[in-house]
Amino acid sequence: MKAPETRVTRDSWQRIRREMRALLDSREGSKAVWMFLLLIAFLAAISGLNVLMSYIGRDFMSAIEDRDRARFLREAWLYIGVFAVSTVTAVLYRYLEERLGLLWRSQQTSRLLERYLRNRAYFRIEDSGALPNPDQRITEDVRSFTTSTLSFVLMTLNASITVFAFSSVLWSISPRLFGIAVAYALFGSAVTALVGRRLIGLNSQQLDKEANLRAELLQLREHAELVALQHREPLLHQRLLGRLEQLVANSRRMIAVNRNLGFFSNGYNYLIQIIPALIVAPMFMDGEVSFGVVTQSAVAFSFLMGAFSLLITQFQSISTYAAVVARLGRLLEAFDQADAPPPAPVEVYCEPGRRNLAYEDLSLYRPEGQPLVSGLNLSLPPGSRLLVRSSSGHAKLALFRATAGLIEAGAGRILRPCQDQLMFVPERPYLPHGSLRQLLLLPAAGDGAADEARVLALLRRLRLDHLLPADGGLDHEQDWLSRTGLGEQLRLVLARVLLARPALVFLDRLRMTLDPAEQHQLLALLREYGIGYLLLARPDDAGTGFDATLDIAADGSWSLTTLKSEPALVPA
Repeated sequence: MKAPETRVTRDSWQRIRREMRALLDSREGSKAVWMFLLLIAFLAAISGLNVLMSYIGRDFMSAIEDRDRARFLREAWLYIGVFAVSTVTAVLYRYLEERLGLLWRSQQTSRLLERYLRNRAYFRIEDSGALPNPDQRITEDVRSFTTSTLSFVLMTLNASITVFAFSSVLWSISPRLFGIAVAYALFGSAVTALVGRRLIGLNSQQLDKEANLRAELLQLREHAELVALQHREPLLHQRLLGRLEQLVANSRRMIAVNRNLGFFSNGYNYLIQIIPALIVAPMFMDGEVSFGVVTQSAVAFSFLMGAFSLLITQFQSISTYAAVVARLGRLLEAFDQADAPPPAPVEVYCEPGRRNLAYEDLSLYRPEGQPLVSGLNLSLPPGSRLLVRSSSGHAKLALFRATAGLIEAGAGRILRPCQDQLMFVPERPYLPHGSLRQLLLLPAAGDGAADEARVLALLRRLRLDHLLPADGGLDHEQDWLSRTGLGEQLRLVLARVLLARPALVFLDRLRMTLDPAEQHQLLALLREYGIGYLLLARPDDAGTGFDATLDIAADGSWSLTTLKSEPALVPA
Protein backbone atom coordinates (compact mmCIF):
# COMPACT_ATOMS: atom_id res chain seq x y z
CA MET A 1 0.00 0.00 0.00
CA LYS A 2 1.23 3.42 -0.89
CA ALA A 3 2.35 5.63 1.93
CA PRO A 4 -0.12 8.45 1.29
CA GLU A 5 -2.93 5.92 1.67
CA THR A 6 -1.88 4.85 5.17
CA ARG A 7 -0.68 8.15 6.57
CA VAL A 8 -2.65 11.24 7.52
CA THR A 9 -0.73 14.10 5.92
CA ARG A 10 -1.12 17.84 6.46
CA ASP A 11 -2.86 18.10 3.09
CA SER A 12 -5.31 15.40 4.17
CA TRP A 13 -6.24 17.37 7.30
CA GLN A 14 -6.62 20.57 5.29
CA ARG A 15 -9.01 18.90 2.89
CA ILE A 16 -10.93 17.29 5.75
CA ARG A 17 -11.24 20.62 7.57
CA ARG A 18 -12.54 22.18 4.37
CA GLU A 19 -15.25 19.51 4.15
CA MET A 20 -16.09 19.98 7.84
CA ARG A 21 -16.52 23.73 7.30
CA ALA A 22 -18.86 22.94 4.42
CA LEU A 23 -21.43 21.74 6.98
CA LEU A 24 -21.42 25.11 8.71
CA ASP A 25 -21.77 26.91 5.37
CA SER A 26 -24.70 24.74 4.26
CA ARG A 27 -28.35 25.51 4.87
CA GLU A 28 -28.27 22.97 7.74
CA GLY A 29 -25.33 24.76 9.39
CA SER A 30 -27.31 26.73 12.00
CA LYS A 31 -29.29 23.63 12.96
CA ALA A 32 -26.07 21.64 13.39
CA VAL A 33 -24.58 24.38 15.61
CA TRP A 34 -27.60 24.40 17.92
CA MET A 35 -27.57 20.61 18.16
CA PHE A 36 -23.86 20.66 19.02
CA LEU A 37 -24.35 23.31 21.72
CA LEU A 38 -27.14 21.22 23.24
CA LEU A 39 -24.81 18.21 23.27
CA ILE A 40 -22.22 20.23 25.20
CA ALA A 41 -24.91 21.24 27.68
CA PHE A 42 -25.87 17.59 28.13
CA LEU A 43 -22.19 16.67 28.64
CA ALA A 44 -21.85 19.28 31.37
CA ALA A 45 -25.06 18.01 33.00
CA ILE A 46 -23.85 14.41 32.91
CA SER A 47 -20.49 15.34 34.47
CA GLY A 48 -22.23 17.39 37.14
CA LEU A 49 -24.52 14.45 37.94
CA ASN A 50 -21.48 12.12 38.15
CA VAL A 51 -19.79 14.44 40.66
CA LEU A 52 -23.03 14.65 42.64
CA MET A 53 -23.29 10.86 42.66
CA SER A 54 -19.73 10.58 44.01
CA TYR A 55 -20.71 12.67 47.06
CA ILE A 56 -24.03 10.84 47.50
CA GLY A 57 -22.14 7.55 47.27
CA ARG A 58 -19.67 8.75 49.91
CA ASP A 59 -22.46 9.69 52.33
CA PHE A 60 -24.37 6.50 51.47
CA MET A 61 -21.41 4.29 52.41
CA SER A 62 -20.67 6.38 55.50
CA ALA A 63 -24.29 5.90 56.64
CA ILE A 64 -23.82 2.14 56.33
CA GLU A 65 -20.58 2.40 58.31
CA ASP A 66 -22.33 4.43 61.06
CA ARG A 67 -25.46 2.18 61.00
CA ASP A 68 -27.58 5.37 60.50
CA ARG A 69 -30.82 3.99 59.01
CA ALA A 70 -32.53 7.36 58.43
CA ARG A 71 -29.52 8.82 56.67
CA PHE A 72 -29.13 5.59 54.71
CA LEU A 73 -32.72 5.80 53.39
CA ARG A 74 -32.36 9.50 52.56
CA GLU A 75 -29.18 8.92 50.55
CA ALA A 76 -30.76 5.89 48.84
CA TRP A 77 -33.68 8.03 47.61
CA LEU A 78 -31.24 10.67 46.44
CA TYR A 79 -29.34 7.96 44.59
CA ILE A 80 -32.53 6.80 42.84
CA GLY A 81 -33.49 10.37 41.90
CA VAL A 82 -30.07 11.12 40.42
CA PHE A 83 -30.12 7.78 38.58
CA ALA A 84 -33.47 8.70 36.99
CA VAL A 85 -32.29 12.15 35.90
CA SER A 86 -29.01 10.68 34.61
CA THR A 87 -30.90 8.07 32.57
CA VAL A 88 -33.08 10.67 30.86
CA THR A 89 -30.07 12.93 30.21
CA ALA A 90 -27.94 10.09 28.79
CA VAL A 91 -30.73 8.88 26.46
CA LEU A 92 -31.41 12.40 25.12
CA TYR A 93 -27.66 12.95 24.68
CA ARG A 94 -27.31 9.74 22.66
CA TYR A 95 -30.39 10.56 20.56
CA LEU A 96 -29.10 14.05 19.76
CA GLU A 97 -25.62 12.72 18.91
CA GLU A 98 -27.09 10.22 16.42
CA ARG A 99 -29.31 12.88 14.82
CA LEU A 100 -26.38 15.28 14.40
CA GLY A 101 -24.23 12.46 12.98
CA LEU A 102 -26.96 11.58 10.48
CA LEU A 103 -27.36 15.24 9.48
CA TRP A 104 -23.63 15.57 8.88
CA ARG A 105 -23.40 12.29 6.95
CA SER A 106 -26.28 13.30 4.69
CA GLN A 107 -24.72 16.68 3.92
CA GLN A 108 -21.23 15.25 3.46
CA THR A 109 -22.35 12.40 1.19
CA SER A 110 -24.45 14.75 -0.94
CA ARG A 111 -21.47 17.08 -1.36
CA LEU A 112 -19.09 14.25 -2.30
CA LEU A 113 -21.58 12.79 -4.77
CA GLU A 114 -21.81 16.19 -6.45
CA ARG A 115 -18.02 16.38 -6.70
CA TYR A 116 -17.81 12.74 -7.89
CA LEU A 117 -20.06 13.50 -10.85
CA ARG A 118 -18.67 17.00 -11.55
CA ASN A 119 -16.10 17.37 -14.31
CA ARG A 120 -16.35 13.62 -14.91
CA ALA A 121 -14.28 12.94 -11.80
CA TYR A 122 -15.71 9.40 -11.67
CA PHE A 123 -14.27 8.73 -15.14
CA ARG A 124 -10.86 10.26 -14.45
CA ILE A 125 -10.51 8.30 -11.20
CA GLU A 126 -11.49 5.02 -12.84
CA ASP A 127 -9.42 5.67 -15.96
CA SER A 128 -6.25 6.42 -13.99
CA GLY A 129 -6.68 3.42 -11.68
CA ALA A 130 -4.83 5.35 -8.97
CA LEU A 131 -7.62 5.31 -6.38
CA PRO A 132 -9.28 1.99 -5.51
CA ASN A 133 -12.88 1.73 -4.35
CA PRO A 134 -14.09 5.36 -4.50
CA ASP A 135 -17.66 4.13 -3.97
CA GLN A 136 -16.74 2.67 -0.59
CA ARG A 137 -15.06 5.92 0.44
CA ILE A 138 -18.17 7.95 -0.41
CA THR A 139 -20.51 5.61 1.49
CA GLU A 140 -18.88 3.59 4.27
CA ASP A 141 -15.88 5.86 4.92
CA VAL A 142 -18.07 8.98 5.11
CA ARG A 143 -20.39 7.22 7.56
CA SER A 144 -17.43 6.16 9.69
CA PHE A 145 -15.78 9.58 9.43
CA THR A 146 -18.81 11.65 10.45
CA THR A 147 -19.89 9.43 13.34
CA SER A 148 -16.33 8.91 14.60
CA THR A 149 -15.36 12.58 14.34
CA LEU A 150 -18.44 13.65 16.26
CA SER A 151 -17.87 10.90 18.83
CA PHE A 152 -14.19 11.79 19.36
CA VAL A 153 -14.93 15.51 19.64
CA LEU A 154 -17.61 14.83 22.22
CA MET A 155 -15.40 12.36 24.09
CA THR A 156 -12.61 14.93 24.20
CA LEU A 157 -14.98 17.58 25.50
CA ASN A 158 -16.37 15.13 28.01
CA ALA A 159 -12.84 14.22 29.13
CA SER A 160 -12.00 17.91 29.60
CA ILE A 161 -15.15 18.52 31.63
CA THR A 162 -14.51 15.37 33.67
CA VAL A 163 -10.93 16.42 34.42
CA PHE A 164 -12.17 19.83 35.53
CA ALA A 165 -14.96 18.31 37.66
CA PHE A 166 -13.07 15.49 39.39
CA SER A 167 -9.56 16.92 39.73
CA SER A 168 -10.63 19.03 42.71
CA VAL A 169 -12.44 16.04 44.24
CA LEU A 170 -9.38 13.78 43.98
CA TRP A 171 -7.00 16.55 45.03
CA SER A 172 -9.07 17.22 48.16
CA ILE A 173 -8.82 13.54 49.08
CA SER A 174 -5.11 13.04 48.31
CA PRO A 175 -2.78 15.26 46.21
CA ARG A 176 -0.45 12.28 45.90
CA LEU A 177 -3.23 10.16 44.37
CA PHE A 178 -3.93 12.93 41.85
CA GLY A 179 -0.24 13.03 40.84
CA ILE A 180 -0.16 9.23 40.46
CA ALA A 181 -3.23 9.42 38.20
CA VAL A 182 -1.56 11.92 35.86
CA ALA A 183 1.75 10.03 35.72
CA TYR A 184 0.04 6.65 35.20
CA ALA A 185 -2.08 8.01 32.33
CA LEU A 186 0.93 9.54 30.57
CA PHE A 187 2.86 6.29 30.88
CA GLY A 188 -0.07 4.25 29.54
CA SER A 189 -0.66 6.56 26.58
CA ALA A 190 2.99 6.45 25.52
CA VAL A 191 3.18 2.65 25.66
CA THR A 192 -0.14 2.24 23.80
CA ALA A 193 0.97 4.55 20.99
CA LEU A 194 4.27 2.66 20.70
CA VAL A 195 2.72 -0.83 20.65
CA GLY A 196 -0.27 -0.04 18.42
CA ARG A 197 1.17 2.40 15.88
CA ARG A 198 1.02 -0.22 13.08
CA LEU A 199 -2.75 -0.45 13.33
CA ILE A 200 -3.34 2.71 11.28
CA GLY A 201 -1.75 1.28 8.15
CA LEU A 202 -3.25 -2.17 8.69
CA ASN A 203 -6.74 -0.73 9.12
CA SER A 204 -6.43 1.23 5.88
CA GLN A 205 -5.33 -1.90 4.02
CA GLN A 206 -8.14 -3.92 5.59
CA LEU A 207 -10.80 -1.51 4.31
CA ASP A 208 -9.53 -1.91 0.75
CA LYS A 209 -9.16 -5.67 0.98
CA GLU A 210 -12.75 -5.99 2.22
CA ALA A 211 -13.90 -3.80 -0.68
CA ASN A 212 -11.87 -5.82 -3.20
CA LEU A 213 -13.54 -9.04 -2.10
CA ARG A 214 -17.00 -7.44 -2.37
CA ALA A 215 -16.12 -6.10 -5.83
CA GLU A 216 -15.21 -9.59 -7.07
CA LEU A 217 -18.50 -10.98 -5.74
CA LEU A 218 -20.38 -8.11 -7.40
CA GLN A 219 -18.69 -8.89 -10.72
CA LEU A 220 -19.82 -12.51 -10.40
CA ARG A 221 -23.41 -11.45 -9.70
CA GLU A 222 -23.54 -8.96 -12.58
CA HIS A 223 -22.10 -11.43 -15.11
CA ALA A 224 -23.68 -14.62 -13.76
CA GLU A 225 -25.05 -15.74 -17.14
CA LEU A 226 -21.77 -15.18 -19.00
CA VAL A 227 -19.85 -17.03 -16.28
CA ALA A 228 -22.24 -19.98 -16.51
CA LEU A 229 -22.12 -20.06 -20.33
CA GLN A 230 -18.32 -19.98 -20.49
CA HIS A 231 -17.73 -22.18 -17.42
CA ARG A 232 -15.43 -19.64 -15.79
CA GLU A 233 -16.21 -20.76 -12.24
CA PRO A 234 -12.71 -22.20 -11.55
CA LEU A 235 -11.00 -18.92 -12.49
CA LEU A 236 -13.42 -16.81 -10.46
CA HIS A 237 -13.14 -19.22 -7.54
CA GLN A 238 -9.36 -18.85 -7.65
CA ARG A 239 -9.62 -15.03 -7.73
CA LEU A 240 -12.11 -14.98 -4.84
CA LEU A 241 -9.91 -17.25 -2.76
CA GLY A 242 -6.94 -14.99 -3.53
CA ARG A 243 -8.85 -11.92 -2.34
CA LEU A 244 -9.95 -13.82 0.77
CA GLU A 245 -6.38 -14.94 1.55
CA GLN A 246 -5.13 -11.34 1.30
CA LEU A 247 -7.90 -10.20 3.65
CA VAL A 248 -7.22 -13.01 6.14
CA ALA A 249 -3.44 -12.38 6.10
CA ASN A 250 -3.96 -8.70 6.88
CA SER A 251 -6.50 -9.60 9.58
CA ARG A 252 -3.95 -11.91 11.21
CA ARG A 253 -1.46 -9.05 11.41
CA MET A 254 -4.12 -6.82 12.98
CA ILE A 255 -5.04 -9.52 15.48
CA ALA A 256 -1.37 -9.92 16.48
CA VAL A 257 -1.02 -6.19 17.12
CA ASN A 258 -4.32 -6.14 19.05
CA ARG A 259 -3.09 -9.10 21.13
CA ASN A 260 0.03 -7.22 22.18
CA LEU A 261 -2.04 -4.13 22.84
CA GLY A 262 -4.51 -6.19 24.87
CA PHE A 263 -1.77 -7.52 27.18
CA PHE A 264 -0.90 -3.99 28.19
CA SER A 265 -4.35 -2.34 28.19
CA ASN A 266 -6.00 -5.09 30.28
CA GLY A 267 -3.27 -4.99 32.90
CA TYR A 268 -3.43 -1.19 32.84
CA ASN A 269 -7.20 -1.21 33.45
CA TYR A 270 -6.99 -3.81 36.24
CA LEU A 271 -4.49 -1.69 38.18
CA ILE A 272 -6.86 1.30 38.01
CA GLN A 273 -9.24 -0.59 40.30
CA ILE A 274 -6.69 -1.09 43.09
CA ILE A 275 -4.48 2.01 42.97
CA PRO A 276 -6.97 4.27 44.88
CA ALA A 277 -7.36 1.66 47.63
CA LEU A 278 -3.58 1.31 47.97
CA ILE A 279 -3.30 5.07 48.63
CA VAL A 280 -6.53 5.87 50.56
CA ALA A 281 -7.08 2.64 52.52
CA PRO A 282 -4.10 3.33 54.84
CA MET A 283 -5.57 6.80 55.48
CA PHE A 284 -8.86 5.16 56.54
CA MET A 285 -6.99 2.69 58.76
CA ASP A 286 -5.21 5.61 60.44
CA GLY A 287 -8.58 7.33 61.02
CA GLU A 288 -7.79 10.24 58.72
CA VAL A 289 -10.85 9.71 56.50
CA SER A 290 -14.19 7.90 56.70
CA PHE A 291 -14.95 4.71 54.79
CA GLY A 292 -17.13 6.64 52.34
CA VAL A 293 -14.04 8.60 51.23
CA VAL A 294 -12.42 5.30 50.17
CA THR A 295 -15.31 4.56 47.78
CA GLN A 296 -15.45 8.19 46.62
CA SER A 297 -11.73 8.11 45.80
CA ALA A 298 -12.26 4.95 43.70
CA VAL A 299 -15.10 6.63 41.76
CA ALA A 300 -13.21 9.90 41.25
CA PHE A 301 -9.99 8.08 40.28
CA SER A 302 -11.88 5.90 37.80
CA PHE A 303 -13.56 8.89 36.11
CA LEU A 304 -10.33 10.87 36.05
CA MET A 305 -8.33 7.97 34.61
CA GLY A 306 -11.01 7.45 31.99
CA ALA A 307 -10.56 11.08 30.94
CA PHE A 308 -6.76 11.00 31.06
CA SER A 309 -6.55 7.61 29.30
CA LEU A 310 -8.67 8.44 26.27
CA LEU A 311 -5.86 7.41 23.92
CA ILE A 312 -5.54 4.02 25.60
CA THR A 313 -9.23 3.15 25.76
CA GLN A 314 -9.97 4.38 22.23
CA PHE A 315 -6.72 3.52 20.43
CA GLN A 316 -8.21 0.86 18.15
CA SER A 317 -11.04 3.20 17.18
CA ILE A 318 -8.55 6.05 16.68
CA SER A 319 -6.37 3.89 14.40
CA THR A 320 -9.40 2.98 12.29
CA TYR A 321 -10.43 6.64 12.23
CA ALA A 322 -6.96 7.73 11.10
CA ALA A 323 -7.12 5.23 8.24
CA VAL A 324 -10.53 6.58 7.20
CA VAL A 325 -9.23 10.17 7.30
CA ALA A 326 -6.27 9.17 5.09
CA ARG A 327 -8.58 7.43 2.60
CA LEU A 328 -10.99 10.36 2.46
CA GLY A 329 -8.03 12.70 2.05
CA ARG A 330 -6.96 10.71 -1.02
CA LEU A 331 -10.52 10.87 -2.39
CA LEU A 332 -10.67 14.64 -1.94
CA GLU A 333 -7.24 14.94 -3.56
CA ALA A 334 -8.57 13.02 -6.57
CA PHE A 335 -11.55 15.39 -6.72
CA ASP A 336 -9.22 18.41 -6.60
CA GLN A 337 -7.21 16.94 -9.46
CA ALA A 338 -10.41 16.38 -11.46
CA ASP A 339 -11.40 20.03 -10.88
CA ALA A 340 -8.03 21.25 -12.15
CA PRO A 341 -7.67 22.04 -15.86
CA PRO A 342 -6.67 18.85 -17.73
CA PRO A 343 -2.97 18.74 -18.62
CA ALA A 344 -3.66 17.05 -21.99
CA PRO A 345 -2.63 19.21 -24.94
CA VAL A 346 -5.85 18.55 -26.93
CA GLU A 347 -8.08 21.61 -26.49
CA VAL A 348 -11.82 20.90 -26.52
CA TYR A 349 -14.18 23.87 -26.70
CA CYS A 350 -17.91 23.53 -26.15
CA GLU A 351 -19.66 26.69 -27.34
CA PRO A 352 -23.34 27.36 -26.47
CA GLY A 353 -25.37 27.80 -29.63
CA ARG A 354 -22.77 26.15 -31.83
CA ARG A 355 -24.13 23.42 -34.14
CA ASN A 356 -21.14 22.44 -36.27
CA LEU A 357 -18.20 20.23 -35.28
CA ALA A 358 -14.67 21.15 -36.34
CA TYR A 359 -11.24 19.55 -35.92
CA GLU A 360 -8.29 21.93 -36.24
CA ASP A 361 -4.88 20.33 -36.77
CA LEU A 362 -5.89 17.49 -34.45
CA SER A 363 -3.29 14.81 -33.72
CA LEU A 364 -3.85 11.87 -31.39
CA TYR A 365 -1.27 9.40 -30.10
CA ARG A 366 -0.98 6.12 -28.31
CA PRO A 367 0.35 6.31 -24.72
CA GLU A 368 3.66 5.01 -26.13
CA GLY A 369 3.82 7.94 -28.56
CA GLN A 370 2.89 6.30 -31.91
CA PRO A 371 0.50 8.42 -34.01
CA LEU A 372 -3.15 7.41 -34.31
CA VAL A 373 -4.44 10.50 -36.16
CA SER A 374 -2.15 13.14 -37.65
CA GLY A 375 -3.13 16.75 -38.37
CA LEU A 376 -6.86 16.26 -38.95
CA ASN A 377 -8.58 19.39 -40.29
CA LEU A 378 -12.29 18.96 -40.90
CA SER A 379 -15.54 20.90 -40.45
CA LEU A 380 -18.94 19.17 -40.14
CA PRO A 381 -22.06 21.36 -40.46
CA PRO A 382 -25.38 20.31 -38.84
CA GLY A 383 -26.95 17.39 -40.70
CA SER A 384 -23.59 16.08 -41.98
CA ARG A 385 -23.22 12.34 -42.50
CA LEU A 386 -19.64 11.06 -42.19
CA LEU A 387 -18.36 7.48 -42.28
CA VAL A 388 -15.09 7.08 -40.34
CA ARG A 389 -13.10 4.05 -41.52
CA SER A 390 -9.81 2.69 -40.26
CA SER A 391 -8.05 -0.62 -39.86
CA SER A 392 -6.97 0.60 -36.42
CA GLY A 393 -9.70 0.37 -33.82
CA HIS A 394 -7.52 2.50 -31.55
CA ALA A 395 -7.53 5.41 -34.01
CA LYS A 396 -11.32 5.44 -34.34
CA LEU A 397 -11.90 5.13 -30.60
CA ALA A 398 -9.32 7.85 -29.91
CA LEU A 399 -11.25 10.24 -32.17
CA PHE A 400 -14.52 9.20 -30.50
CA ARG A 401 -13.14 9.75 -26.99
CA ALA A 402 -11.37 13.00 -27.80
CA THR A 403 -14.54 14.46 -29.36
CA ALA A 404 -16.46 13.50 -26.21
CA GLY A 405 -13.94 15.34 -24.06
CA LEU A 406 -12.40 12.17 -22.66
CA ILE A 407 -8.99 13.60 -23.45
CA GLU A 408 -6.47 11.49 -25.33
CA ALA A 409 -2.77 12.28 -25.67
CA GLY A 410 -2.35 14.59 -28.62
CA ALA A 411 -2.43 18.17 -29.89
CA GLY A 412 -4.75 20.52 -31.73
CA ARG A 413 -8.28 21.80 -31.12
CA ILE A 414 -11.81 20.44 -31.24
CA LEU A 415 -14.64 22.98 -31.60
CA ARG A 416 -17.89 21.22 -30.83
CA PRO A 417 -21.52 21.80 -29.93
CA CYS A 418 -22.51 21.44 -26.30
CA GLN A 419 -24.16 18.38 -24.82
CA ASP A 420 -27.68 19.11 -26.08
CA GLN A 421 -26.50 19.39 -29.72
CA LEU A 422 -23.86 16.64 -29.87
CA MET A 423 -24.64 13.18 -28.48
CA PHE A 424 -22.62 9.96 -28.33
CA VAL A 425 -23.76 6.35 -28.69
CA PRO A 426 -21.05 3.87 -27.60
CA GLU A 427 -20.82 0.29 -28.81
CA ARG A 428 -22.29 -0.98 -25.56
CA PRO A 429 -24.84 1.57 -24.31
CA TYR A 430 -25.48 2.32 -20.66
CA LEU A 431 -29.09 2.09 -19.48
CA PRO A 432 -29.62 3.12 -15.84
CA HIS A 433 -32.38 1.67 -13.70
CA GLY A 434 -35.57 3.69 -13.99
CA SER A 435 -38.71 4.19 -16.03
CA LEU A 436 -38.94 4.65 -19.78
CA ARG A 437 -39.89 8.25 -19.16
CA GLN A 438 -36.64 8.82 -17.23
CA LEU A 439 -34.62 6.73 -19.68
CA LEU A 440 -35.74 8.70 -22.72
CA LEU A 441 -35.54 12.10 -20.98
CA LEU A 442 -38.90 13.41 -22.09
CA PRO A 443 -39.15 17.22 -22.15
CA ALA A 444 -40.64 18.71 -19.00
CA ALA A 445 -42.55 21.41 -20.84
CA GLY A 446 -45.15 21.19 -23.60
CA ASP A 447 -48.23 19.08 -24.16
CA GLY A 448 -47.68 16.01 -21.99
CA ALA A 449 -50.26 13.86 -23.81
CA ALA A 450 -48.85 14.77 -27.22
CA ASP A 451 -45.29 14.07 -26.06
CA GLU A 452 -46.28 10.70 -24.68
CA ALA A 453 -48.12 9.79 -27.89
CA ARG A 454 -45.03 10.78 -29.90
CA VAL A 455 -42.83 8.56 -27.71
CA LEU A 456 -45.17 5.58 -28.00
CA ALA A 457 -45.27 5.97 -31.79
CA LEU A 458 -41.45 6.09 -31.92
CA LEU A 459 -41.14 2.98 -29.74
CA ARG A 460 -43.43 1.14 -32.14
CA ARG A 461 -41.30 2.21 -35.11
CA LEU A 462 -38.19 0.94 -33.34
CA ARG A 463 -39.92 -2.34 -32.43
CA LEU A 464 -39.63 -1.57 -28.72
CA ASP A 465 -43.33 -1.36 -27.81
CA HIS A 466 -43.11 -4.83 -26.23
CA LEU A 467 -41.01 -3.24 -23.45
CA LEU A 468 -44.00 -1.22 -22.28
CA PRO A 469 -45.67 -2.58 -19.10
CA ALA A 470 -49.12 -4.10 -19.27
CA ASP A 471 -50.85 -0.79 -18.52
CA GLY A 472 -48.97 0.86 -21.39
CA GLY A 473 -47.52 3.58 -19.15
CA LEU A 474 -44.01 5.01 -19.21
CA ASP A 475 -43.44 5.31 -15.46
CA HIS A 476 -42.80 1.70 -14.44
CA GLU A 477 -39.19 1.33 -13.21
CA GLN A 478 -37.16 -1.64 -14.43
CA ASP A 479 -33.62 -2.98 -14.73
CA TRP A 480 -33.18 -2.44 -18.47
CA LEU A 481 -29.72 -4.00 -18.76
CA SER A 482 -30.98 -7.37 -17.53
CA ARG A 483 -34.32 -7.22 -19.36
CA THR A 484 -33.10 -6.20 -22.83
CA GLY A 485 -30.62 -7.54 -25.37
CA LEU A 486 -27.82 -5.52 -26.92
CA GLY A 487 -29.87 -4.64 -30.00
CA GLU A 488 -32.77 -3.42 -27.88
CA GLN A 489 -30.44 -1.44 -25.66
CA LEU A 490 -28.95 0.30 -28.70
CA ARG A 491 -32.39 1.11 -30.12
CA LEU A 492 -33.48 2.55 -26.76
CA VAL A 493 -30.48 4.87 -26.73
CA LEU A 494 -31.20 5.90 -30.32
CA ALA A 495 -34.82 6.60 -29.32
CA ARG A 496 -33.47 9.06 -26.77
CA VAL A 497 -31.33 10.67 -29.49
CA LEU A 498 -34.31 10.97 -31.86
CA LEU A 499 -36.41 12.62 -29.14
CA ALA A 500 -33.63 15.08 -28.28
CA ARG A 501 -32.94 15.93 -31.95
CA PRO A 502 -29.33 17.13 -31.62
CA ALA A 503 -27.42 18.61 -34.57
CA LEU A 504 -25.03 15.62 -34.64
CA VAL A 505 -24.69 12.19 -33.08
CA PHE A 506 -21.43 10.20 -32.96
CA LEU A 507 -22.05 6.44 -33.35
CA ASP A 508 -19.56 3.74 -32.39
CA ARG A 509 -19.62 0.65 -34.68
CA LEU A 510 -23.32 -0.19 -35.06
CA ARG A 511 -22.39 -3.30 -37.05
CA MET A 512 -21.07 -4.90 -33.86
CA THR A 513 -24.67 -5.05 -32.58
CA LEU A 514 -27.02 -4.64 -35.56
CA ASP A 515 -27.20 -6.43 -38.91
CA PRO A 516 -26.78 -4.30 -42.08
CA ALA A 517 -30.55 -3.98 -42.65
CA GLU A 518 -31.16 -2.74 -39.08
CA GLN A 519 -28.27 -0.29 -39.36
CA HIS A 520 -29.65 1.06 -42.64
CA GLN A 521 -33.12 1.55 -41.10
CA LEU A 522 -31.77 3.41 -38.08
CA LEU A 523 -29.56 5.69 -40.17
CA ALA A 524 -32.56 6.43 -42.41
CA LEU A 525 -34.55 7.34 -39.32
CA LEU A 526 -31.82 9.76 -38.20
CA ARG A 527 -31.92 11.40 -41.63
CA GLU A 528 -35.70 11.66 -41.40
CA TYR A 529 -35.38 13.52 -38.11
CA GLY A 530 -32.75 15.85 -39.59
CA ILE A 531 -29.95 14.59 -37.36
CA GLY A 532 -26.41 14.40 -38.74
CA TYR A 533 -24.20 11.48 -37.77
CA LEU A 534 -20.64 10.23 -37.66
CA LEU A 535 -20.27 6.45 -37.72
CA LEU A 536 -17.17 4.42 -36.88
CA ALA A 537 -16.86 1.54 -39.32
CA ARG A 538 -14.54 -1.06 -40.78
CA PRO A 539 -12.32 -0.34 -43.83
CA ASP A 540 -14.53 -2.44 -46.14
CA ASP A 541 -17.86 -0.84 -45.15
CA ALA A 542 -19.61 0.95 -48.01
CA GLY A 543 -20.35 4.68 -47.83
CA THR A 544 -24.00 4.37 -48.89
CA GLY A 545 -26.14 6.96 -47.10
CA PHE A 546 -23.17 9.20 -46.24
CA ASP A 547 -21.95 12.54 -47.55
CA ALA A 548 -18.30 11.56 -47.27
CA THR A 549 -15.88 9.02 -45.84
CA LEU A 550 -12.91 9.75 -43.61
CA ASP A 551 -10.24 7.06 -43.98
CA ILE A 552 -7.49 6.91 -41.35
CA ALA A 553 -4.39 4.92 -42.25
CA ALA A 554 -2.27 2.86 -39.87
CA ASP A 555 0.36 5.63 -39.70
CA GLY A 556 -2.24 8.27 -38.72
CA SER A 557 -2.54 9.93 -42.12
CA TRP A 558 -6.06 10.54 -43.38
CA SER A 559 -8.07 11.25 -46.50
CA LEU A 560 -11.55 12.66 -47.03
CA THR A 561 -13.63 11.33 -49.94
CA THR A 562 -16.76 13.26 -50.94
CA LEU A 563 -19.64 11.05 -52.06
CA LYS A 564 -22.07 13.81 -53.18
CA SER A 565 -21.80 16.55 -55.78
CA GLU A 566 -22.54 19.22 -53.17
CA PRO A 567 -20.63 18.05 -50.11
CA ALA A 568 -21.81 18.95 -46.65
CA LEU A 569 -18.31 18.27 -45.35
CA VAL A 570 -15.27 20.36 -46.14
CA PRO A 571 -11.69 20.29 -44.90
CA ALA A 572 -11.20 23.05 -42.34
